[in-house]
Amino acid sequence: MELQLPGLIVPPLTPFTEDLKVDERALATEIDYVVNECNAAMVVAAGVETQEYTYLSMEERRRLIRHTVEFVGKRRPVAVGVTHPSFRTAIELAHYAQELGAEALQLLAPLRPFGGAPTQAELVAYFEAIARETELPIVLYLNPGPGADVSVAGTVELAKLDRVRYIKESSRDLSRLSQLIAKVDRAGHARYFTTVQMLLATLQLGGSGATMPPPAAELCARIVDAFVAGRHDEAARLQRQFALFPGNWMHRGLAPTLKAAMKILGRPVGDPYPPFGQFTAEEREELSRYLATTDFTAKEPR
Repeated sequence: MELQLPGLIVPPLTPFTEDLKVDERALATEIDYVVNECNAAMVVAAGVETQEYTYLSMEERRRLIRHTVEFVGKRRPVAVGVTHPSFRTAIELAHYAQELGAEALQLLAPLRPFGGAPTQAELVAYFEAIARETELPIVLYLNPGPGADVSVAGTVELAKLDRVRYIKESSRDLSRLSQLIAKVDRAGHARYFTTVQMLLATLQLGGSGATMPPPAAELCARIVDAFVAGRHDEAARLQRQFALFPGNWMHRGLAPTLKAAMKILGRPVGDPYPPFGQFTAEEREELSRYLATTDFTAKEPR
């Protein structure tokens, strides 16, 4: 699997209908936007918490995965999220992803199911066991909180596993990411991706890109294009637009903030799954005023 790099790994937000079913029509429209306007190097199906897949039953999650693969339609590689507290269920999802023709798996470095941080030996054993069950490359997803807080040395060790080809890092820690770009990406072990706030720094340090949902991915695609073309002032100008967005509204959560932004920008993907993260009218107006100052292509009629 060859990705267009440097580039973006993009997880589409999950649109829900009023009766809290996945809105497949809205998902198809969003995926077209992710492929065509956000220029995703790879699309993630049900792989990060911002996609709200944890609210779904297993049947609904499988349907979301299937439709994501179908709607992408081989225009881009798809990494299927297989994270689950049950090790056997993660393997079943890995087999399902392979049957669907997905190109990769995305797997969160886990906490112990019974509580507590895993040892490095346990993490290595976990990823080796998953790797034995699939022929697909693995995106190692690092997100402390939902998952384990893996050290720099531990991350390097996991990156050296044959099946681990990509790493998604969530720390926003410049010291950590600079070390890992040098020890993982530049060393040739795995491709290293960070977050929207760290994208330009990642590119400058020699990393492979970043992972973010829409609409942030739209501007990030332009940052990548400007950087590759040597237009570094333009890349920096675009990156500065993420100094306040989505950070100023993160008290509501990332998924609610991005869904509110998508609605404001005329690309609605529904509301966040209740009861968490609901925007007030004042917060939505504040976000609308800020987005009007940015370079997003669509704007809400006023």
